[in-house]
Amino acid sequence: MRALGAVTSAKTLSAAAQLLSVSPPAVSQQLQLLEDALGGIPLYERTTTGMRPTEAGREVLTALERVEAALTDCAAAIGALRGMGGGRVSVGVITTAQYFAPFALAAFQRAHPMVELRVLVGNRAEMIAGLEKFNLDVALMGYPPEHFPVERAIIGDHPHVIVAAPDHWLVRRRRIPLAEIARETFLLREPGSGSRALLLGLLSAANLPSGPRTEIGGNEAIKHAAMAGMGIAMVSAHTVAPDVADGRLAILDVEGLPIMRQWFAVRRSERRPLPAAQALWEHLRRSGFRFLPKAPLTKQKRARARTRSSALDSPPADAP
Repeated sequence: MRALGAVTSAKTLSAAAQLLSVSPPAVSQQLQLLEDALGGIPLYERTTTGMRPTEAGREVLTALERVEAALTDCAAAIGALRGMGGGRVSVGVITTAQYFAPFALAAFQRAHPMVELRVLVGNRAEMIAGLEKFNLDVALMGYPPEHFPVERAIIGDHPHVIVAAPDHWLVRRRRIPLAEIARETFLLREPGSGSRALLLGLLSAANLPSGPRTEIGGNEAIKHAAMAGMGIAMVSAHTVAPDVADGRLAILDVEGLPIMRQWFAVRRSERRPLPAAQALWEHLRRSGFRFLPKAPLTKQKRARARTRSSALDSPPADAP
């Protein structure tokens, strides 16, 4: 299986042999033995750009990822039983959580200085892929995946609002109808992001087409584009709290908003947590809420958020 993984990565037998520190005939023999063991079904094909896996080969590679993850867990568990201490934890942080996650992780490090953290920051699609391939022990995110088994722990409330430049013509309006907002130019994150999915779900639930769109990658870029007057944006209230407080952005008073979601810690249900990963899980589950920034919402808006319709409980079809 590792021979197939090396050939897929390196594209040629000779390059794969170098990765595995064996001869090319040895790699070829391992591939033949693997195909024979699976009933002779081809696992790879030669193309002008190199060797690539067939559909059956991709299934074997998926199994390889799980085997490697299990072996890594086994080695770490044995090390813990031997009293090595420490350990390593792979943590996924969705981009909108990067405004509080480092503080939560720093507190964990102070309590567990021998634990090594590997942190991946990305959008929702990247978090799901990391969990799906067993590359992440824990992920901090909004929408937990539903197409494979996960365990989730609620960290705290996660309000979403629509923001604009302070001089935008809608800033002084109150109880703005969603239909009026829908005609504005929206600044959207890339496909796969949670805020994009939430906005499209909101408009879809109201049977409203969205107005002009401008796609911009990254929360910081979205915020600066809104400050410059390029359009309005649905964002996490936690990400814009300092900008609203400083007067660089304003929250629009839109009917039905804010939408209150929740922050989750998520992990694979079938993966046995090792001591370090379990310690981080308990830290986030019990204390994660302490590191959430104070969202710039009035008491009235907070109450409105908690009574929001459940029509948006699931991401729209374009969210992975």
